Amino acid sequence: MANLVAEGAESISGTEVRLRAVDEATADDVIWCDGLAVGSPTNMGLLSWKMKRFWDETMMPQWAKVDGKIACAFSSSGGWGGGTELACQSLLTVLMNFGFLVFGVTDYVSRDLTLHYGAISAKEPQDEDVNAACRKLGRRLAEWTAVYCHSRLDEHPLKKMSERMIPEG
Repeated sequence: MANLVAEGAESISGTEVRLRAVDEATADDVIWCDGLAVGSPTNMGLLSWKMKRFWDETMMPQWAKVDGKIACAFSSSGGWGGGTELACQSLLTVLMNFGFLVFGVTDYVSRDLTLHYGAISAKEPQDEDVNAACRKLGRRLAEWTAVYCHSRLDEHPLKKMSERMIPEG
C-alpha cells in the first residue's frame, strides 16, 4: 500500500517522496517532510504496536517540531470487516495529538469505494479499486502539501473538479 500511496504522491510535480518502514524510520524523517502518509496493519481495529511505539518513544521528544504538518492514514486487515477504518482513525488520532493537520477524501475511486478515513484494504492490495484508493490518497496528500506548504494554489482539489468522482444520488 505504501508504494501505491507514494506513486500517487509522485504524480504531483515537485513532490519528493521517501518511503520508510516503521522499523527503519527516524524522527528526522518525520521532521524532514511537509506531508506524511502513515500506514499500519490493522491490529484488533487499532494501529500496530510497532507504530504506536514509534510515536510513543521515537517521536515524543519531537512533539513541537511536527505541529502543523499535513498527514493521512492507510491500513490493511486480514479481511473486510477487520477494523481497517478504525485503525485509520486510531492513526489519525495519534497524528492529531502531535499537531498534524489530518484529512479524509470524499472522492470515490469506484462506484462503491471511497476513503473518508484513509485508504483501506483487505489483505494485500490487488483489486484495482483499492490500488486507485491508495494512489488517490497519496495524490491528495501531495496536493494539500503543495497548496499549504508551497503556496501552489493551482493544486487545490476544488480547482480539479473534472478529475474527481463524486457520488451520484
